[in-house]
Amino acid sequence: MAMSVGSSAGGVMCEINTTPLIDVMLVLLVTLIISLPVMTHAVKLDMPNPNAQPPPPDTPPEVIDLEIDFDGTVAWNGTPVTGMDQLEGYFHTEASKEPQPEIHLRPDRRARYGVVAQVLAAAQRNHMQKIGFTNVAQFGQD
Repeated sequence: MAMSVGSSAGGVMCEINTTPLIDVMLVLLVTLIISLPVMTHAVKLDMPNPNAQPPPPDTPPEVIDLEIDFDGTVAWNGTPVTGMDQLEGYFHTEASKEPQPEIHLRPDRRARYGVVAQVLAAAQRNHMQKIGFTNVAQFGQD
């Protein structure tokens, strides 16, 4: 990138001196070439033994459908639950199983929040780990 300022009759010439820039670039290039083999070291991978037995297939956990109706009725896999004590007993029994079953909670969109909160609190007290809401698309905008 050269720039000429002045006249041809002995005027001032202003040009950028690119020699130091080229020197610095060459030094960086040589440094990169020298240090590159040091940086590329082999990574040891422990590959699986091809003669080993395959792992046993994963068994999907049991799924429990827990429905809460608009009037506060709780249904455990389609069977109505008479009270919170019976629900707590179900949770206590299921929490001791291995693997622990999944609770698919499906509240009605008109269900009271207090009932849903009581059911979730009962599940938490009995150490249920896998709880999820299903069919939540109905709670979207009308």
